[in-house]
Amino acid sequence: MPRLALYTFGVLKAPLADPSPLTHEFYEVGAAVYEQIARHPGYLAHAEAAEGDRGTLFDADWGAWGEFAVPAWYDKGRTAQTTALAATLSLWTDVRPAFDALYSGPHREALNRRHDWFERTGRPAYVFWWVTDGVTPTWRDAVARLEHLHRHGSAPDAFTFRHSFAPDGTPTRIKDTGDRPPTSETGGGRLPA
Repeated sequence: MPRLALYTFGVLKAPLADPSPLTHEFYEVGAAVYEQIARHPGYLAHAEAAEGDRGTLFDADWGAWGEFAVPAWYDKGRTAQTTALAATLSLWTDVRPAFDALYSGPHREALNRRHDWFERTGRPAYVFWWVTDGVTPTWRDAVARLEHLHRHGSAPDAFTFRHSFAPDGTPTRIKDTGDRPPTSETGGGRLPA
């Protein structure tokens, strides 16, 4: 049975190692978000570094998720002291459970504050695609999907909530959500999912 991969990417206003209260608050909110999402129906797994160290994304061992990668437009640091990004890579059973998890509870509250933490880039902040059962998506594949979405818009191999696709490539619509998700699909980043 196919599984849904979700990659989120946002450029932070300050490096992850910044000692400011705002960065500390971002970590606290992020921890609450991960806890809530991990219990949500339809959530399967997310990429975790073996060491779990803050700010060492580029040097971490991500196991089956592959070597950490970022979109070409990310132009900030890559060391533990200078990295200024938040990225997640996760697996879900379907689009609707992901929508419900991301637009409710602590994640919804964090989305309302995203401009406190993230720069507005004018680029997509997330992308979905389907993977076959047993396949673990990689960071490099996720970046390629996000960049494809930015250049070409939604397609069966790189799509958004607003323009989603079923595993067989047919367009789908999330019922009972209106014409679009409650927040923009470009601009500020997303918190971990």
